Amino acid sequence: MLHIRNNDTRAITDLILEAKRKAKEETQMEPEPELTKPLSWPVTCTVGPGLEGAIACETKIGYVNGSKGWLIYRGYDIFDLCAYSTFEEVSYLLLYGMLPNKQQLECFTNKLVQYRFVNSTIRRIMSYPVEEMNAMAALGLGTEMMRHEFASSDEELYKPEGGTIISSDEDSIPMETKPKGEQDAIYKFKKVKNVAAQSGDMSKDTEASLRLIAGTATMAAAVARLKEGKLPIEPDPSLSHAA
Repeated sequence: MLHIRNNDTRAITDLILEAKRKAKEETQMEPEPELTKPLSWPVTCTVGPGLEGAIACETKIGYVNGSKGWLIYRGYDIFDLCAYSTFEEVSYLLLYGMLPNKQQLECFTNKLVQYRFVNSTIRRIMSYPVEEMNAMAALGLGTEMMRHEFASSDEELYKPEGGTIISSDEDSIPMETKPKGEQDAIYKFKKVKNVAAQSGDMSKDTEASLRLIAGTATMAAAVARLKEGKLPIEPDPSLSHAA
């Protein structure tokens, strides 16, 4: 559901589309990247200086090609999403894999509005000297508090099994494999299944994501006011997420 331009946002849209035109023009001589495809596990990876060539992850959500300036979300060019879509639509796209229709967007937006209210987290962060902290550090602290409050999957899904816990000072910790003389470090990775998917509880995981998306905006505003010596105010449910 890509928005048609209106007079209120026409100037911004035109700037984005012009940036898109320039980016394509300036990188047209760059070679096309190899087509992406699923990895064949296990993966053997040679890691050079600065982790050059390291495989960070396998994902269907986004694709980046730095030499051509490409950023793709779920198959959509980021320039097109910036020009024609709202924050709420792109969030929905990243979470669910498709752009929402009118009814889906309305339901999604209403949930974000509902989850903007994080009063207990705001009270907790007010007990810290936020006015003396770097703004990003304060926001990170608030986000971490929200994660502990709303992402309940941490409690059970990531709890270590008693028999596998080893104290850091025990002599039984195995040594790393001795180097064999290769020029670069070589590692072998096995595919790890998503923990949330294994539990069959993806809805709880998505719900926690919605709370963090909505609450981060409220937390950013609260941090800004606290650093100015003012008390936080409640979010206005009549406004959009960006507003």
